Amino acid sequence: MEHNGNYKNEFGWFADKPKVPRKLFHAKAVVGGLLIFLVLVTAPLWRNLGKVVPAPDPKLNTQAILALPEKDRVCVEDTAFMKANHMRLLVDWRDEVVRNGNRDYINSKGKRHLASLSNNCMECHSNKSQFCDQCHNYVAVAPNCWGCHWEKEKKQVAQTEAK
Repeated sequence: MEHNGNYKNEFGWFADKPKVPRKLFHAKAVVGGLLIFLVLVTAPLWRNLGKVVPAPDPKLNTQAILALPEKDRVCVEDTAFMKANHMRLLVDWRDEVVRNGNRDYINSKGKRHLASLSNNCMECHSNKSQFCDQCHNYVAVAPNCWGCHWEKEKKQVAQTEAK
């Protein structure tokens, strides 16, 4: 008995496994669907390609700042420190005031300041939309400071210090 490439196992003689050519079924539909998917997923990137959002230019010309003599127009720390670390400074102030009741901040030059967003920072930087919001919107952050402490804190601090 000639088997011509057939094989036998415990159940008997079988033909060779059929050789199925490997090919991509519905290649045009699959490739077309992938292209449409890639275009839809990357459309926001293509739409904004080459557009540059200008860096913010916070306005420092509020009435309180302009009323100060030129030599007194300084923040609690230098500009580079405040740009990079003001959020940490405010969190440290909050923790120190809430946990330890300490409202004094001694800066790197040894000068004492009141540790208060409302009663210190916002006195000079009173135009929130032109000073704070420009940078916060640029870097897409939404600080949770403004909801509770801005106007209410001024009254509470004044009452606390009057006691």
